[in-house]
Amino acid sequence: MSNILTQQFQQLSNVLQQYRQYWQLLPFTCDAVPWPDSELQQLLAGLDDGLLRQIDQSSTLQKQYFSPFFPALFTLPAVAVAADSDPLPALPFWLENGIGGRKLQQIYALCQHWPHSKLPVLEWCAGKGHLGRILAHRFAVPVTSVEWQPQLCEDGAALAEKYQLPQQFICADVLSSPLGAALQPQQHIVALHACGQLHITMLQQAVQAGCQQLQLVPCCYHLIAQTQYQPMSDLALQHNLLLSKDDLKLVVQGQVTAGERVEKLRATEVLWRLAYDELRADLTGQQHYRPLSSVGKQWFSGSFTAFACWAAAQHQLQLPAVIDEDVYLLRAQHRAATVQRIELIRHLFRRPLELWLALDKALYLQQHGYQISISEFCNYQVTPRNLLLTATR
Repeated sequence: MSNILTQQFQQLSNVLQQYRQYWQLLPFTCDAVPWPDSELQQLLAGLDDGLLRQIDQSSTLQKQYFSPFFPALFTLPAVAVAADSDPLPALPFWLENGIGGRKLQQIYALCQHWPHSKLPVLEWCAGKGHLGRILAHRFAVPVTSVEWQPQLCEDGAALAEKYQLPQQFICADVLSSPLGAALQPQQHIVALHACGQLHITMLQQAVQAGCQQLQLVPCCYHLIAQTQYQPMSDLALQHNLLLSKDDLKLVVQGQVTAGERVEKLRATEVLWRLAYDELRADLTGQQHYRPLSSVGKQWFSGSFTAFACWAAAQHQLQLPAVIDEDVYLLRAQHRAATVQRIELIRHLFRRPLELWLALDKALYLQQHGYQISISEFCNYQVTPRNLLLTATR
């Protein structure tokens, strides 16, 4: 497996380097499609919004439309799908209470790929310990759930006591101080959707403690401490792609869970941010795009003028008493169409970039004496963050 992971990583590195001008950019800063290929420009210009959305959500259509432009990208090997074991028996209804449908499906899928072992389990970034509670019941193993929010620890501990399960909680901020004695060599450490810095810290501490087994489903790769991604493995250090947080955000742009209302709010957000940028450029004479911080979706149910006032305050800018909204929203529509087409191309590189990041972690574990595999543990519709790292020392 070690040789295969190395080859796969080198191949991904080469492809991502080769095409980096197509994914390592900020679409909001572009007034036009930035690539010189006239055939690609013509193709993108000819796509209507409906077809654009269809292509964005279909790997088959992506290949059909874009493989002539990016042949090396579409010959990358696919990620292995984890082989299903025999279906596990249904859980008692009371154990599933209070767990969202999609979360429950993810927990079921992870249990389906649980290694045969009776090692005590440490659940990292546990929340209320839903995963740990189900593991304790299903596999009759003691579980220690680690979570930094006291209320969630209390809620989880109360549920474990109620159902008489061997699950205890440790309330700790793992980013500020190591867990120390709670991590043991004879232990199985698991995290389902631990964000960026949290899953990096988990791997570092697990390696240091020599934990025998490890399973990780990473997510939110952009939530890291530094401004740039710090590769973990020797090979990734050699092939360093110099990834900013904006580059890492590309990975998590794939959404399958958003309803129609959320999609509409997202589209409004893009439009208003661009309209404000047009207004700001007119008022200041500065054409280069200036980013704004994230803001709650409720802002985009109100009025554009209210949003523009908030945005202007972020940039210490005084707005005129009257704003011609229609002019700026129309200009923003043209820019939004360009942004959509640039994003369509960038999105082709989401999965390869995510796999590059996951393989960096896998190679790091391999360097420290672990046998490791990467697989898709569930369908993309259950969660787009469906890569599972399974490691044994």
